[in-house]
Amino acid sequence: MTFDLLFALALFCAGTLFTPGPNNLMLMASGANFGLRRSIPHLLGVALGFPLMIIPVGLGVMQLFDLWPLSYTILKIASVIYILYLGWKIANSTPPKEVTSDARPLTFLQAAAFQWVNPKAWSMALGAITLYAPGRDLMAILWVSGLFATIGMISATTWTTLGTGVRRLLSDTRKLRVFNWIMATLLIASMIPVLFG
Repeated sequence: MTFDLLFALALFCAGTLFTPGPNNLMLMASGANFGLRRSIPHLLGVALGFPLMIIPVGLGVMQLFDLWPLSYTILKIASVIYILYLGWKIANSTPPKEVTSDARPLTFLQAAAFQWVNPKAWSMALGAITLYAPGRDLMAILWVSGLFATIGMISATTWTTLGTGVRRLLSDTRKLRVFNWIMATLLIASMIPVLFG
């Protein structure tokens, strides 16, 4: 991969990873509700789960959509249902003072698996492979995945830290509930451009 192409890919990664979307909004809500340390598995699941998703997408999953277009519709429906469920969970999150032993952020595996039903992740993966690894050769796919992992770690940490900063401002239970409802609404709204754009 040439330096010019690598630089363009880095800009693409930064532009897609730092903008609000389901992952970032969930990380911010997790930081606000559980703090940075408890959110680390969730953070790592997002930062590493998406780059790991890119590899099978680049090596063959894209062909599934070409051969069976209905599979993309099924993916969209599953994505909407799951994100609505996550929005409900965020909106009804227990404030820190009321946290019970079963309240916890997403685990690494849950966050990594979420990438497969996240419509923004699919758009990013398909776009990145189409633009920066059009030949779908393994080395180009690994460059795309590696750059997403590097920049993704910075983005995920930034969004979770922003949530942690907001947590300090939301010591009042009512304010945190309003914040959680706003985050849930934004999470659901973040699907609109990806699903219908």
